[in-house]
Amino acid sequence: MTAGRIIACDADVAEGAAWLARAEPRFAAALNIAGPLPLRRRPDGFAELLSAIVSQQVSLASARAIWTRLEGAGMTDAARVAAASQEALRDLGLSRQKARYAHALAAAGLDYVALRAAPDAEVVRILTAVPGIGAWTAEIYAMFSLGRADVFAPGDLALQEAARQLFDLPERPREGALRQMATAWSPWRSVAARLLFAYYRAMKQREGIA
Repeated sequence: MTAGRIIACDADVAEGAAWLARAEPRFAAALNIAGPLPLRRRPDGFAELLSAIVSQQVSLASARAIWTRLEGAGMTDAARVAAASQEALRDLGLSRQKARYAHALAAAGLDYVALRAAPDAEVVRILTAVPGIGAWTAEIYAMFSLGRADVFAPGDLALQEAARQLFDLPERPREGALRQMATAWSPWRSVAARLLFAYYRAMKQREGIA
């Protein structure tokens, strides 16, 4: 098995959005609110995963500050991180646990080129075997760094809240329930995630205006 459909350009996102709007009227309504969806492609590789680890459980401002220090010290390269001491990484702002995770990622020897062609489930399996990388990080990486069209991240709180509002649910769906809901959005689950993210931002802006 190999990777399925890849989202490479805005036209791919638009194709997925049109499919979702035909399949689910509430997605059509959400598109009217959110507008055209962004491509949201990111680089792949070691630095992107290290950045995800840095961002865990800290504010956006803190994550950016730490990442700037890591970049300035050349610590976005696997070999450099592997050679650095835990103390050196902590001096740059990483917690003791995240310094361990950074070393684990550097030592994992991931074949990032091979991941580009691996099936979605295999990508998640390989990535979550690395300490510090959970299902959410692996799924977000698959969606936005590898451009997978049919991956979803049901553990994301923004996606859960957007689904609650859009589908008028009595409460925020848990990860398992949202994963089950998302099966109906295949083969464009990644575009559904983009749409829900955009809808969530639009609704938060409306709340702010109100």
